[in-house]
Amino acid sequence: MDRIDGMRVFVAVAEAGGFAPAARSSSLSPPAVTRAVAALERRIGARLLHRTTRSVRLTEAGARFLADAKRILAELDEAEATAAGAHGEPRGQVAVTAPLLFGKMHVTPVVLDFLARYPEVAARTLFADRVVDLMDEGIDVAVRIAVLPDSTLSAVRVGQVRRVVCAAPDYLARRGTPQAPRDLEDLDCIGFQSGPAPAPWVFPGRDGGGETVRPPMRLLVNNADVAVAAAIAGHGVTRVLSYQAADAVRDGRLTILLADREPSPIPVQLVHLEGRRAAARVRAFVEFAAERLRAVLGAAM
Repeated sequence: MDRIDGMRVFVAVAEAGGFAPAARSSSLSPPAVTRAVAALERRIGARLLHRTTRSVRLTEAGARFLADAKRILAELDEAEATAAGAHGEPRGQVAVTAPLLFGKMHVTPVVLDFLARYPEVAARTLFADRVVDLMDEGIDVAVRIAVLPDSTLSAVRVGQVRRVVCAAPDYLARRGTPQAPRDLEDLDCIGFQSGPAPAPWVFPGRDGGGETVRPPMRLLVNNADVAVAAAIAGHGVTRVLSYQAADAVRDGRLTILLADREPSPIPVQLVHLEGRRAAARVRAFVEFAAERLRAVLGAAM
């Protein structure tokens, strides 16, 4: 069995969670699957799988190798399709990452419609509120809500979002509507904490400077869903990205405050790896997603 076939067998074992189910899916005997993985480990010089009588799980090296192997096999399949004259028809798997709530709200519908349009394409999503390394985690396309530093990534801008302060109308009726950032110090606020202390709220100054406010945080959370739900329930004022509160603002459950003191909007971009020819499925997804997200961001943010 050659190196590529061994790689395919390893991926089958990792995805099936065992040698026997991988053998069935690969039309190979269990001993042949075992020998293929063992040969691959000898060639690499590292153990890829922890084996027990009850389970098979990836080692740390195996997890890294799995991401690379899947990417290499996908590129090989794409190269074969290109040589056969099928480059114009996307096929294979496209892996997409996005921030958790943005992914649930806006990327999931795009992915599902993309799959409906291209029946030869499969998809994998990773929605998480962290910066996902595209190469290390085998990701093709990422949604980044940030000003991007210079990098080897190719970026397509699809819109922008705002950082908004908002509260429920009933809460504002009870406690008053802030007219300036410093007024927030007299209100209950709902903030985010990912480090030892919650970050202050910084607003652009009218004279071109900045104004830093440390409002009293009655509730600290690490998830925008919770902050928005707490604000809707009347527990105070929160500051989130505009798309996170868009539905509640649209139907009147939240009111945006201090709109004239908002910081500059944050760009939303689709990024993918540069330095290698993008596969047809990646190019097709970027084009498809860019059109859809521009419509959404332009209408709702």
